[in-house]
Amino acid sequence: MASSEDVNVRICGQEIIKYDLEIKALIQDIIDCPGPQSTLTQLNSRVKEKLNKLRLRIQDLEQMAQEQDTESTRLSILTETESQRRQMLSNQTAWRKANLACKLAIDNMEKDELLHGGESPSTRQRKVTKESLVESSSSITESLMSISRMMSEQVKQSEDTIGTLATSSRTVQETNEEFKNMTGTIHLGRKLILKYNRRELTDKLLIFLALALFFATVLYILKKRLIPFI
Repeated sequence: MASSEDVNVRICGQEIIKYDLEIKALIQDIIDCPGPQSTLTQLNSRVKEKLNKLRLRIQDLEQMAQEQDTESTRLSILTETESQRRQMLSNQTAWRKANLACKLAIDNMEKDELLHGGESPSTRQRKVTKESLVESSSSITESLMSISRMMSEQVKQSEDTIGTLATSSRTVQETNEEFKNMTGTIHLGRKLILKYNRRELTDKLLIFLALALFFATVLYILKKRLIPFI
């Protein structure tokens, strides 16, 4: 029967996969977004929300790994955590590229309308809202800078995790070496015990032979001295 810790790990992994798929779908929506800028801003807000939730669940999974009883399970979960963190960084990079491509497409569309459509109502409306668009662009720039900072933090965390894995691997190797040394010592001790047992048997046999020789000598002497008088 699965323990509550195993169930929590599986649930956390499923939520991470769900957020990852939702983020990928939103990035595709950004790539396909024809505008206006307000729609792009809404999509970016949703992506940012999902990324925050994903990052928290990855941190939860990493914490669960540290609470495992067996080293093999801990290393397995840490490896999965590192894989998910790299996937999140990949999503962040794709999000940034999608934003740049969408912004460029919206700008090109606005230029085409200005060149071919003249002062259409929609163009006049865009001029009226130019200030809001500039503000949205500033918000996107700030978001990209925040992503860059988060990516730096994630890279540092990845380096720390790799260092932990390397330390754990060395510990396991050292433990194996100690077990091998202990096994060799045990075998050597067993050989020495067997050798001492054989030596003890030989000593007993020599003592027995010495006693037999002694008694035979005594009997011989007694026989020599007593027989002439019989």
